[in-house]
Amino acid sequence: MAKSKITISAGDITLDAELNESETAKQVFDILPLEGRANVWGEEIYFEIPLQLATETNARAEVEVGELGYWPAGPAFCIFFGPTPVSTDEKPRAYSPVNVFGRVIGDSKQLLSVAGGTMVRVSTKQAS
Repeated sequence: MAKSKITISAGDITLDAELNESETAKQVFDILPLEGRANVWGEEIYFEIPLQLATETNARAEVEVGELGYWPAGPAFCIFFGPTPVSTDEKPRAYSPVNVFGRVIGDSKQLLSVAGGTMVRVSTKQAS
């Protein structure tokens, strides 16, 4: 099965992302399109989504630049693109473990220009 592709838009930035095969990815994909106001926490953007999922067994706080996570405590959709206030080095670190369900394709650092309160929209990517 081909990996699901999504589009993330915030202000004038549009990024494509690819979801993994996890149950969280399937659940998130099923409720698209989503939108919410960006909360900026270091080099992470997150926003609340209407999904109540458990923490997966492979959930982790140590994430990679460009990874997408579902934060069960939020519940929130998270986009990591650099260090956060709890990072111990240049890598992103979630406040508490997240279910990693995908990653941005391309340069997620473009999100540095997104201000808190910006509307973020996530939708399925149309096949070209």
